[in-house]
Amino acid sequence: MMHLNKKLRLEKKNQNNFFDDLHDDLIISILRKLSSSASSPSDFLTVLLTCKRLNRLGLHPLVLSKAGTHTLAVTLEKWSDSSHKFLKLCVNAGNINACYALGMIRFYCLQNQVSGASLMAKAAIKSHAPALYALSVIQFNGSGGSKSDRNLRAGVALCARSAYLGYVDALRELGHCLQDGYGVPRDVSEGRRLLIQANARELASSLRSYLSLKAGNEILTDLSVPVQEIHPVNRFLKDWFGSGRVELAEGLRMCSHDGCGRPETRPHEFRRCSVCGKVNYCSRGCQALDWRAKHKVECTPLDLWVAVVEEIGDGEAVEIDDNHGER
Repeated sequence: MMHLNKKLRLEKKNQNNFFDDLHDDLIISILRKLSSSASSPSDFLTVLLTCKRLNRLGLHPLVLSKAGTHTLAVTLEKWSDSSHKFLKLCVNAGNINACYALGMIRFYCLQNQVSGASLMAKAAIKSHAPALYALSVIQFNGSGGSKSDRNLRAGVALCARSAYLGYVDALRELGHCLQDGYGVPRDVSEGRRLLIQANARELASSLRSYLSLKAGNEILTDLSVPVQEIHPVNRFLKDWFGSGRVELAEGLRMCSHDGCGRPETRPHEFRRCSVCGKVNYCSRGCQALDWRAKHKVECTPLDLWVAVVEEIGDGEAVEIDDNHGER
């Protein structure tokens, strides 16, 4: 009996372990594809917890350098020193998505403007469109400095580069700059062309998302177009300041566009709505998006409200015309 058990143990030991026979280069190649296509951080990190070998190879610079936007989409609930360290490892591996994500978090959430801007610049140098646009917003507002630090020409140049790469927010921003002659010679026709192009790309993206949700045998009965997906970094900023975890200094405001999440870095940095004065925006792009999403039906000139109160006091009805268009 003892001889039989010993024989079984030897046979089991001699059995081929196909996973152990795989070369490291092959496993790294597989992990690279996983890190670039994972739909969430947990999809990637769960694989690393499978065994020590996968954990070791999963943190290889070649794997971390390819981590995609959703793989790096750290949420407020999961934010910790470990998640911060993971983003830094990806940055050190040369991942431009991590440079942008950690740069935004450091600039706005951790209030380390120098380090945050430096990380975003690393991504921008490698033609990362969201980073280019983020830096253009900083230049337009002089964020992290004083009003005199605003550089409209630099903002337009960065925005134009991002727009050239097809980034919709930059296309919209550049279109409004051209229409208004803000930081660039005024060109109304070119500005309108860019705005139409931005709207067309946004609609196409929304329709693709809609059709993917309705794929298969389902009947397309809901004809509504999905709302543009919020970038994970903007969602993190929005949750960071909206949760009460960190309070803004007195006099500072958040951008009123729900998909932005940027806070002011100094009082009166953002522009107020020139009609109602109740909302404020970090950029013309955010103002246009918020106008279309909700503010169009909420915006009423303050002086008209005063007139209404006065007329109601006299017992007369007053008709309000608030069709003042998009600003």
